Amino acid sequence: MSISTGDSRPSAPKKSTTAAGGASADTTSADEPVGGVLPVKKATRAGAAGRPGASGRAGANGKNRTNAAGATAAKANGAAQDSSEDSMASSEKSTTTTTAVKSTSAAKPTSSAKSATTAKPGAAKPKVQSALVGGGKRGSALGGGKKGGRRPVTPVRVTQSRNWGPILLYVATGLVALAIIGVSVWPLIENWRKGTWQEQVAAIPGLINYIDPSSPSFDQTVTTGPHQSGDLTYPMSPPVGGPHNGYWQNCMGDVYTAEIAEEHAVHSLEHGAVWITYRPDLPQDQIDKLARRVEGREYMLMSPYPNLDAPISLQAWGYQLKVDNADDSRIDDFISALRLNASQEEGASCSGGITEATGTPLDFGEGMS
Repeated sequence: MSISTGDSRPSAPKKSTTAAGGASADTTSADEPVGGVLPVKKATRAGAAGRPGASGRAGANGKNRTNAAGATAAKANGAAQDSSEDSMASSEKSTTTTTAVKSTSAAKPTSSAKSATTAKPGAAKPKVQSALVGGGKRGSALGGGKKGGRRPVTPVRVTQSRNWGPILLYVATGLVALAIIGVSVWPLIENWRKGTWQEQVAAIPGLINYIDPSSPSFDQTVTTGPHQSGDLTYPMSPPVGGPHNGYWQNCMGDVYTAEIAEEHAVHSLEHGAVWITYRPDLPQDQIDKLARRVEGREYMLMSPYPNLDAPISLQAWGYQLKVDNADDSRIDDFISALRLNASQEEGASCSGGITEATGTPLDFGEGMS
């Protein structure tokens, strides 16, 4: 049985007359609309004799009672009429909803009256759905979310490409810096690996040691280096130490193409320089190879030496090595071990010396130290 909303106040019941045989001859519904709204009817269990039905409210007031058969028929007719009226009222009030209120099938006289009593109050309330949202609880016509508003937008992660130009520049700069450091440090690492400079000197085959008292070539004259002017005589040729002129030969990677005075060259050895000499008849390609080891290198000088008993001779203070070829690897070993290390005046400069190539010493007296 459908429940119609509105004013539920009952209208004044009309008297019903009962025809002979117990059937209701003319049952007029006492539920006249009050203010255009039908009253709410309470369902009763079918078959309960003596209980008032929808049209039996007069019996409830103590005026008329019907027998069991008449009450059943009256209940069925009243339920059918009530259902029809409720459906009409429901359709008039629920114009915006698409859900129809189901009416009980009390219009069929043969159906059980129990179907008219199963409807619960409020069960026939229409479920109004939003025509825009389509069934959302409180959905917005735009978003459809529970609390309305826009549909949440999934954030898009933007991948920023790296600027490889500066990165590559920094990497290249770092590699260049490492290369420069490596070039500077590698010789030191090599020397450390080879041992002390004295150990390196001892490992060079054919090297003559004049300064070591335990060496068979030891010479007392090379252990001292007083300054003397004029021509000087040395026990070895070319000389490796001993008395020398007060002015040194400039030894900042200088390559002299003519003979220089021994007395100036020995003073350069005292400062830690390596002096390379060669016979004047040495092939030019050999001279060039020697020059490449000297040019632009501090504490190095080179000059021809007449009457040399070997094609090439290398001198440091107290040490000498004679070789036949400029490709001899011992030349590099000699320079590496003795340049600066064989100095008798540590920290003395090789610049500001005599730059002229003269076979005899310039007589400046004791002069420079």
